[in-house]
This record gives sequence, structure tokens and C-alpha cells, in this order.
Amino acid sequence: MQKRWLVVIIVLVILLMIYGFFKNNYNALVTLEETVNQAWAQVGNQYQRRADLIPNLVETVKGYAAHEKETFAAVTEARAKVGQLTVTPEVLNDPEAFAKFQQVQGELGSVLSRLMAISENYPQLKANENFLALQSQLEGTENRISVERKRLNEAVQRYNTRIRRFPTNLLANLYGFEKKLYFEAQPGAETVPKVEF
Repeated sequence: MQKRWLVVIIVLVILLMIYGFFKNNYNALVTLEETVNQAWAQVGNQYQRRADLIPNLVETVKGYAAHEKETFAAVTEARAKVGQLTVTPEVLNDPEAFAKFQQVQGELGSVLSRLMAISENYPQLKANENFLALQSQLEGTENRISVERKRLNEAVQRYNTRIRRFPTNLLANLYGFEKKLYFEAQPGAETVPKVEF
């Protein structure tokens, strides 16, 4: 009789250990994935902030540099492309969609740099209070984007490490937790001169 109870207790302990393993690891994966999703949302918020600043910036610069129509058209077109993107957490699982997101945001950053470079040719524009305020906000937003991208990459690194480590990788595969993508520098970014905002 005692042997039977001992066997029952051992089986129960083993079942509880298995349950604890699955519960703890599954919940940890969910928490890490939600951290990645939250970080991704913050990146999106900062990119949206940048996109919202652009119309005011363009209008301010237009008042002083009306003949720079090509640059204004490029900024408007790049902003429109950004607006057409549907940005969801699933983008982090789709290399093609993620590459498209990075490309479109990189193009917008590039044309914004060109727009800001125009100000060097117009001393009156550089003295305009609206322009200076917008320039400052845009600079702050670019810094925020950089910080949020770094935080996202850190969250992705923690998540990806967890789903690849044994034995959690077995559970991650079982429940469909997929590797997330990192933000990377744009090709040629190491050789492009930095434009100060």
C-alpha cells in the first residue's frame, strides 16, 4: 500500500514539474513577445511623430525656398509611401515587409536630410522661429527614433535568445513562436555624411 502511494506521489510530482516547465516557459515567451510588440509600437509612434511634423516643415521651408519644388515633391512622395504602410507586429516576422518598412523610412529620412540642407542656402529661413522650432522637434524625434529602435533590438535579442535556447526551443517550436527581425543600418549608412538638423 505504501509503495502505491509513493508511486502516486512520484507521478504527481513529475506531472507538476512538467506542468511548471510548460507554464513558466510559455508565460515567459508570451511576456517577451509582448515586450517586443510594445517596443515595436513605440518605434511606430516615433516614426508617426516624424511624419506628422513634415507638412508643417515643408510649408515653412516653401515660404522661403519656393523654387525647390523637386525636393518638396520628394518629401511629399516619401511621406505618402510611409502612410501607405500597414505596420503591425507581424511585420517583425516577415523579412520582406520589414525590409520594405526600413527602405521607406530610410527614403523619408534621406529626403528630410535634403530638405534640411536647403536651409543652409537661406539665412532668413534659418532665423525663422517656426523653422527653428520644427527643426528642434525633428531633431528630437530622430533621436527618439534611434532610442526606440535600440530598445526594440534589445527586446528582440532577449526574445530570440530565449526561443533558441534548449529546452525552451522545443516549446517555442510547438507553439509557433517565431524569430523576430532586428533593425539594421541602411546599406551605405557608414559612408553617408551625417546632416545635422
